[in-house]
Amino acid sequence: MPEEFEGSDPEKFSLPPAFFPPELAGDVRMPTDLGELVEVSVEGVFAGETAGQKSQFVLLAEGGRKLPIMIGPFEAQAISFPIEGARPDRPMTHDLIKNLLDRLDADVDRVVIDDLWSTIYYAKIYVQRGDEEMEIDARPSDAIAIAVRYEVPIFVAEGLLESGSIE
Repeated sequence: MPEEFEGSDPEKFSLPPAFFPPELAGDVRMPTDLGELVEVSVEGVFAGETAGQKSQFVLLAEGGRKLPIMIGPFEAQAISFPIEGARPDRPMTHDLIKNLLDRLDADVDRVVIDDLWSTIYYAKIYVQRGDEEMEIDARPSDAIAIAVRYEVPIFVAEGLLESGSIE
């Protein structure tokens, strides 16, 4: 097998394949400070249609400001179930994560959505186990699905709330 790569340029293997977006291929994404964190609530999960394209989003609210975040259909269901008090016959992935954390004697403390890069929001789940706090990178939809199961606060950076807010 190694003979297949003889004569190949090893430098090529350090670059990501072409399917990565160009802005991620060579540049390192640096987090931006988007201001203080503001606690939001989940107003609901909604569906919409624009130009024949169906989409779903979770709507986060703080006062009169509302931040819609596009999500997939499975994530929409994962967020909606605990809000509506519905229980599937078998645990969904986020229920499994909660069961694992509970068994490991860890708790979710909060969820933070604090960055935006190339139209994609970034979130973190803060897990507490004993005296140790762990920050876990997550998609906002997954972080929100975990937050509603643990009934913990969700925070959004002020800059994201201002720039993405709808009335």
